[in-house]
Amino acid sequence: MADLIWPPVCPLTGARVSGHGLFSPTAWSALTFLDEPACHVCGLPFAYPGASGSEAVHACAPCLARPPRYDGARAPLAYDAASRSLVLGFKHGGRPEWVDRFAAWMAMSAPDVLAQADVLVPVPLHWRRLWARRYNQSLLLARALARRTGHAVEADALLRRKPTPSQAGQSARSRRRNVAGAFFVAKPESVRDRRLVLIDDVLTTGATANACARQLKRAGAKSVYLMTLCRVVRTSDATI
Repeated sequence: MADLIWPPVCPLTGARVSGHGLFSPTAWSALTFLDEPACHVCGLPFAYPGASGSEAVHACAPCLARPPRYDGARAPLAYDAASRSLVLGFKHGGRPEWVDRFAAWMAMSAPDVLAQADVLVPVPLHWRRLWARRYNQSLLLARALARRTGHAVEADALLRRKPTPSQAGQSARSRRRNVAGAFFVAKPESVRDRRLVLIDDVLTTGATANACARQLKRAGAKSVYLMTLCRVVRTSDATI
């Protein structure tokens, strides 16, 4: 009866599908799923095997030149026009019911990272933005992942001490400046000597992830890996 009143539709295309949370063939073909070969640090896909310039290093040039504060990053989707629609619907469009599908993709993209992790830590929102948005999309992703993996979620371990401007459309330098000093570890005992997975929705320049990882490691975290739903692959997509 419910399907007659609210028929299931594809989250991306709006086409009728056989069940809620399912995607149409058109949507599947529009989404870009990431795979190897990729940088073993930030997860940036290589155009071809050995594109890093070294078979032994398996790291991209930016990571070799300026290693991130986090120990590695994984994402199932490239951030482009198609995945942007999903992220914006999930983040700003009041569609948190998509989270279980997103968490399934994230879990499949990094089983090795999750197998070694002790706890999941979502990137926090400032309370003003949380009040306006009604939920923290990173916390929803972390909890959905935890339902699949059995990990603990430390929702209040990392907090945001000041509101920051939206990162959308900002340069890498502006993003770093925006989040400088924005985060602090409120519960050091919850991260000390533990292997953490930091959860966020999109990896763009890495400014937010680096700022978070820096504070978590200062508090004694053994390692900090980053898992996101999407990551920017082409620089031109960072502003869409």
